[in-house]
Formats: sequence, structure tokens, C-alpha cells
Amino acid sequence: QVQLVESGGGLVQAGVSLRLSCAASGRTFSNYAMGWFRQAPGKEREFVAAISRSGGTTYYADSVKGRFTISRDNAKNTVYLQMNSLKPEDTAVYYCAAKVAVFDSGLSRSVAWYDYWGQGTQVTVSS
Repeated sequence: QVQLVESGGGLVQAGVSLRLSCAASGRTFSNYAMGWFRQAPGKEREFVAAISRSGGTTYYADSVKGRFTISRDNAKNTVYLQMNSLKPEDTAVYYCAAKVAVFDSGLSRSVAWYDYWGQGTQVTVSS
């Protein structure tokens, strides 16, 4: 079991940047593959970005590629989502997710793959 707590959301103007953080409890953070997902009202939760245990592999949704960067600091038990050039369509509750990965290559874009979820942090981008 791991607890995940997102932070860093807020209300921003289109075109600006925001960095989200997800702090994980426990001492085995380096064993977890991590992902970021988002959910807008009335919409399904959708994949945003994911990162492997070591940080050596990353995945991005096409909608955020080139604008968002996922990273992790295993020494700090934290995963980040750097969001640049924000657009109104990025408005959503952003969730981090975790799953124990036996191999460093274990990683997924699928909501269903992840076992643990944070409470979410609201990102609102105004035009």
C-alpha cells in the first residue's frame, strides 16, 4: 500500500506553466511505475503521462506531447508533471497513480493498470 498526495494545481491563464507534484508515502517508491491522469467533469479519466521505475522510459498522450514533462526523484519519493503552454482544454482534476513494477520496463497508459491513486488536484486554465 502506498499513499499518494498531489499538489500544485490552481487557476492559471492559458499559455503559462504549472508544475504538479505527487508525494508518495513509504520507502519503496523506486519500485513503482507512476502515471498522471486527468478527468474533466462529465468525462472519463484519461491518460496524460507515465514514467518507469528508474525514469528511463516515459509515455505521453498525444494531446500533451511537447508541452508536458513527467519526471521523478526517487530520493524524494516524488513524481512531477511540468505543464507548459497550458490550454483551456487542459482543465481537469489531475491524479497521480502508482503500480508496483517487477521489471523496470513495466509501464502502462491504461487507467485500469494502476493500483493506487491520489486524491487529485484541480487545474483550471482560463482563456
